[in-house]
Amino acid sequence: MVVIIACFVRGSPARAEMQSPMKLPDPRGEFVRLCAPHMVGRWEHPETVCGCLHDYAAAVVEDSDLRSALLRGISETGVPTIENEWVPASKRSLIGATFTKVAKPTLQCMFEPSK
Repeated sequence: MVVIIACFVRGSPARAEMQSPMKLPDPRGEFVRLCAPHMVGRWEHPETVCGCLHDYAAAVVEDSDLRSALLRGISETGVPTIENEWVPASKRSLIGATFTKVAKPTLQCMFEPSK
């Protein structure tokens, strides 16, 4: 009985762990982790190129479905790629315009990644 009361007064370690904030995965860090191996051998600083693609090329895509598909394509292949199956059918006609939109920032990331 005394032990149970002591746990309530001091707070149990399990309770303290439950109150600590959960660490959610960093989406940018995960993207760079998946993307960088595809860039090794192509670019001197693969992590920089991947981070730039995440921060600038994908950021110009306002639609969340298209942006998610683009990020998936880059992280899986190392180049901007969007498979039709990754995008709702109603948005597939926008894939071409999405590539046009990301062309300039993608080239800047690949050839001038510090900017």
